[in-house]
Amino acid sequence: MSDILIISDNQTRIDYLNTILTFLGENCRFCTYANAIEAFGKGDNWSAVLIDGETPELAEDIIEKFPETPFINVGFQLSGERSFKNLMGSLFEPITYPNLNELLQKSSDYYTANRPLDALVSGKTKLFRSLVGNSAGITEVRELIEQVAPVEANVLILGESGTGKEVIARNVHYMSKRQKGPFVPVNCGAIPGDLLESELFGHEKGAFTGAVSARKGRFEMAEGGTLFLDEIGDMPLQMQVKLLRVLQERIFERVGGTKTLQCDVRIIAATHRNLEGMIADGSFREDLFYRLNVFPIESPGLRERAQDIPLLLQELASRLEGSKQNSVRFTQEAMRSLMAHSWPGNVRELSNLVERLSILHPKQVIDIEHLPHKYQYDEDGQQQPLAAVKQDENAERDAINAMFKYAEANPVSTETHLPVAADTTLPNDGVNLKEYLSDLEISLIRQALDKQDWVVARAADQLGMRRTTLVEKMRKYEIARHKEVDDTTSI
Repeated sequence: MSDILIISDNQTRIDYLNTILTFLGENCRFCTYANAIEAFGKGDNWSAVLIDGETPELAEDIIEKFPETPFINVGFQLSGERSFKNLMGSLFEPITYPNLNELLQKSSDYYTANRPLDALVSGKTKLFRSLVGNSAGITEVRELIEQVAPVEANVLILGESGTGKEVIARNVHYMSKRQKGPFVPVNCGAIPGDLLESELFGHEKGAFTGAVSARKGRFEMAEGGTLFLDEIGDMPLQMQVKLLRVLQERIFERVGGTKTLQCDVRIIAATHRNLEGMIADGSFREDLFYRLNVFPIESPGLRERAQDIPLLLQELASRLEGSKQNSVRFTQEAMRSLMAHSWPGNVRELSNLVERLSILHPKQVIDIEHLPHKYQYDEDGQQQPLAAVKQDENAERDAINAMFKYAEANPVSTETHLPVAADTTLPNDGVNLKEYLSDLEISLIRQALDKQDWVVARAADQLGMRRTTLVEKMRKYEIARHKEVDDTTSI
């Protein structure tokens, strides 16, 4: 996983940038110029580096030393006429949301283009890349893979659909001594029972109607490698008997053939079913179960490791960027809401959601309002009615946009520190953020209306919103122009 690095000797600038980037859902770290070289030497991958241009000579020296890292200059114009291909641009104060988001996207594109997958990770980390997370469940899975991969034991992967059982199987294969051999997957539940035998063992010419030529089965295709039998619980009993013979004797015959073929294949099976319950009702053979269940691995459901969702979102977004597709970013609120979802489809459902959002909102920052309704949860983890979610979250988003717009229209000197819309010191007893943002939004709306002589269309343009949206907010906050009372009016 990659983070964003802030390099500055100005703590006020560091705090302000960290606040903005955290709101956008980014993981940030920071250091001074004195520790900058050391930060690059620890093997971390920076998807963007925001570097304080207050000391241009030092900034240019660092930018030049690390050509594969994308840099964004902050606060000051760099001296000299030198051009760096890894300098994405400059952010001048006051920083605006559109400019920051554009430069972060350019940095992400540059990072992906100059850091291919093989260069980003190596060895076991590369193989575990699809099993990201720090939860106890996924950490245990990675440890079990490391333990079983070097030996030849059969592996049984258990878990709900969509939890990444095939990903686990591939990791076992590519970390084993058979990694140079083929990895052949077959879904036992997707193939009709009467065709499964031919699919696994192959057939000879004329073995049945339509067999116009001989054909190798999956066991022959996987020779010297690994055969992954997905959804083994859906295999018919008749086929279970034949599979058991292959596991015991390592020999088989093609359908319609008499020649006995030797088999050098490692078996990894997976299922979402309760095999022990199936043994009890007679739908799965107990002897086959023990042959397969030499080394079981439990693949945890996403709801059991919700804390891994932010890392998974970054991984899925990184995959989209690596495949040259539009990607997205997520705010902290959006990630919090997604962590409250139950995820019946597990990681597959999350992956589909990210791809859908990247199509609907390409290269955008996804907030809670952009999520489909069923993924929108309040701070207590309760799903709210769609209208309530839209109203609350749109108010917060519009307030943030209004702050950026107001700061852009009212610049302050860059020689002191980055501007803030109000006192950003958090009181010891806390603050009601929604009330704070609402008060700020009312203040900015009134200022814009006063400046534009209460011409709503021009005020909406200054605030960066549609006229109808401003009218709705004026109605919501009961904002109206107070008419002067004529003192000469007769009583």
